[in-house]
Amino acid sequence: MVDIAAQTAIDPAPPGGAVAVRLRGVTKCYRQGVRALGPLDLDVAAGEFVALLGPSGCGKSTALRLIAGLAKPSSGTVELNAHPAARRGEHAIGFVFQEPTLMPWASVRGNVALPLRLAKAPRAEIAARVDDALTRVGLRDAAEALPRELSGGMKMRVSLARALVTDPDILLMDEPFAALDEITRFRLNNDLLTLWRELRKTVIFVTHSVFESVYLSQRVIVMTPKPGRIAAEFHVASDEPRDEAFRTSVGYAAQCREVSAALARASSTEAA
Repeated sequence: MVDIAAQTAIDPAPPGGAVAVRLRGVTKCYRQGVRALGPLDLDVAAGEFVALLGPSGCGKSTALRLIAGLAKPSSGTVELNAHPAARRGEHAIGFVFQEPTLMPWASVRGNVALPLRLAKAPRAEIAARVDDALTRVGLRDAAEALPRELSGGMKMRVSLARALVTDPDILLMDEPFAALDEITRFRLNNDLLTLWRELRKTVIFVTHSVFESVYLSQRVIVMTPKPGRIAAEFHVASDEPRDEAFRTSVGYAAQCREVSAALARASSTEAA
């Protein structure tokens, strides 16, 4: 692993360095022995915001699916909070996919409530937690709207609220803002950072955007083409809040250049 910038993170890892996610020797192979990922070793601290950055097909989304338990590694181990991922009931995960995947016949409130209803939570608890989640993502006034009445950004906010309503320890986000216009994407980036500061979830965020990865995260993990491995690790430094002033700062531009250069080097690496 190449450390391309030994800098102080904007928000240091929590005291004690508790590990929320640990991958050791993780690989994923598909039919005919095609290796899509790994071997991959990665630790993510509790409360840390980490971005996975790499070319299409490098295994970023595969890594998220393995962490979430939606797929099994071909080899290696995935642990959450230092326990095997198979014991997932003790360590809730929220997943925001590339598409909102909303039920078209259900209201915003109904879509957000779905995980709690499946868990057979009490009705009063469902109502309170859904209201809280919708308030946090700015959709309290749209609670009774149907998905067809929402913009793309609002649909993604519903998806985010649905992931947060179970109060997960770990939030996995798979390119959630990639299809949105630039203004909406910037706004959601800002709102996501506000939520992260308030809730201090462990966030692993997959993106193709160098600019988004540096703006959002404490640490950028640059991955190689298939099979995806870690090529470089970048600790994002900032002495100012992550806001529009940071987005237009000289320091932000310099860090984006360094990450971009690391991505270019990684993308030119021949698969082993």
